[in-house]
Amino acid sequence: MILVVGVLSQMAATVAITGPAFLIPYMHTDLGYTLTQAGTVAAAPSFGLILTLIAWGAFADRFGERLAMTLGIGLTALASGVAVAVVGSPVWMVIIIAASGAAAASVNSASGRVVMGWFPRHRRGLAMGIRQMSQPLGTSVAALAVPPIAASDGFVGYLWFVVIVTGVMAVICLGLVRDPPRAEAAPSPVGTSTDDSRPGPTSAGGEVEMPPSTSNPYRMDSFLWRIHAVSALLVIPQFAFSTYGLIWLIANQHISAGIAGGIVAASQIVGALGRMIVGGLSDRLGSRVGLMRVVAIAAMVLVAAIALISLTPMPIVASVVFILAATVSVADNGLAFASVAEAAGPQWSGKAMGMQNTGQFVMSAILGPGFGALVTVFGYPLSFALVAIAPLLSLGIIPKRDIDRIT
Repeated sequence: MILVVGVLSQMAATVAITGPAFLIPYMHTDLGYTLTQAGTVAAAPSFGLILTLIAWGAFADRFGERLAMTLGIGLTALASGVAVAVVGSPVWMVIIIAASGAAAASVNSASGRVVMGWFPRHRRGLAMGIRQMSQPLGTSVAALAVPPIAASDGFVGYLWFVVIVTGVMAVICLGLVRDPPRAEAAPSPVGTSTDDSRPGPTSAGGEVEMPPSTSNPYRMDSFLWRIHAVSALLVIPQFAFSTYGLIWLIANQHISAGIAGGIVAASQIVGALGRMIVGGLSDRLGSRVGLMRVVAIAAMVLVAAIALISLTPMPIVASVVFILAATVSVADNGLAFASVAEAAGPQWSGKAMGMQNTGQFVMSAILGPGFGALVTVFGYPLSFALVAIAPLLSLGIIPKRDIDRIT
């Protein structure tokens, strides 16, 4: 039940965050916004999200997941309702929609935290893989639902749609979410410590005493910093494909817009399933970081293949390799979030997952214009070849073994 609510709440938040991007044509033609104004409104939820991810994680650590999820998704509904009154003002729309995204950020950290808290280690990988499916699924819901709603009822119709969806989820979170038991101390089980960590002080008997879970895990060892860095590097091919994949298929491979859109949609669905499969596999293998290394190698190979395919149109080959590359590029997400939560421990997992999300969103914000500039100057083959360097660099940063500080 907790997993289902976590997935649905993240999907609802994703609809609120990604929905405005599908409304740019309507803002431009129906509301008279310039393309710059419309694009700024579309980006506003992500900007608000970046500002509050760590704060919401800290809130969940201190006051619990149930309150964080209920309050955050409820405030998202409230902000969307307020936005109905300011649709005619681009400036106020940016402010209110950014506030909506800032509130929705609560679910990113808290829903992951509550899932990690209720599942044992041997099931967390699969659980987090399923939870991570919620973002591409939420984006798909927004892509399917928002344009027809806007076509019949405009931006106001979309806003009321978000109010209903997030309002209902706030009630569900209040009624069904239960905070997992809190532990005062979380020693790492035998065999899960890593040579990247420094041992704690020794007891009188000479045995290593693990620090309490309230200690700052970022000061204990380099594990969390390394996972954050690895995720920031591996998110580069992910956002290169999600942002520029459609135009690459059309402009470089000469695939029709309709078929290219279907290929991108298929890659989203397969990618969502891939997160679940890889998460379950990490449970069976008993290692998150080991599988993360395999994903990084596969990403490097497939992005390099995209670079080679970019030299000449090969539509059928390009379609297959694109779906594979896009799937692999998101396969590490659940692994990384599970690793971060486990290494952070029960008192720090919210903040750590907030930090994890913040780094990824900041990198994606940089990548948007950055990759576009690369393509403009160097073309697709060399640009994707440069992107392939990111997973290659990550191989030297991935820790050798997992750390688990969750009891």
